[in-house]
Amino acid sequence: MADHATPPRPDDRPVPVVDCALYERGERRAGALPLTEAMDEARACPDSFVWIGLREPTADQLNVVADAFGLHPLAVEDAVNAHQRPKLERYDDSLFLVLKTAVYVEHDRLTPTSEVVSTGEIMIFVGRDFAVVVRHGDSPDLRGVRRQLETQPELLAHGPAAVVHAIADTVVDQYLDVIRAVEADVEQ
Repeated sequence: MADHATPPRPDDRPVPVVDCALYERGERRAGALPLTEAMDEARACPDSFVWIGLREPTADQLNVVADAFGLHPLAVEDAVNAHQRPKLERYDDSLFLVLKTAVYVEHDRLTPTSEVVSTGEIMIFVGRDFAVVVRHGDSPDLRGVRRQLETQPELLAHGPAAVVHAIADTVVDQYLDVIRAVEADVEQ
């Protein structure tokens, strides 16, 4: 699945949207959904929500999304600056979740200065009818998570909670992959 960028507005650069989709009763609506119309579409359709994936947006770019979805300014600031501790915060009628990610760094030979684990962050803004996911640094590619969930509309019918659960499950599974790889290094 190719990255999709919202067409630039005259006053800013495009927002780094990996994907933007509307789900109705667990099924993805066909066709492209412009970021600027996503929230209106979700609110107009009962039993629907929008899932937007962003990769390392700037403050200006994330503010475009924040305006469209009514995201809290303090959470938006945290999502731009990254380097947050894992946390779950409530802002009005939405949640802001920060997950730390770990990725094993392949190497030919282990030395005292080899970096074997790289970290990143996934931030998720969750409301009744949206999930906005922001990735920073080394983190798992979530397109596979999206594709897997799309094969299970009965799960996606649970809305943004299904997205949060699937992403958290992927992050934890990645921890286990990193542990196994480091153990293999130690054994060698």
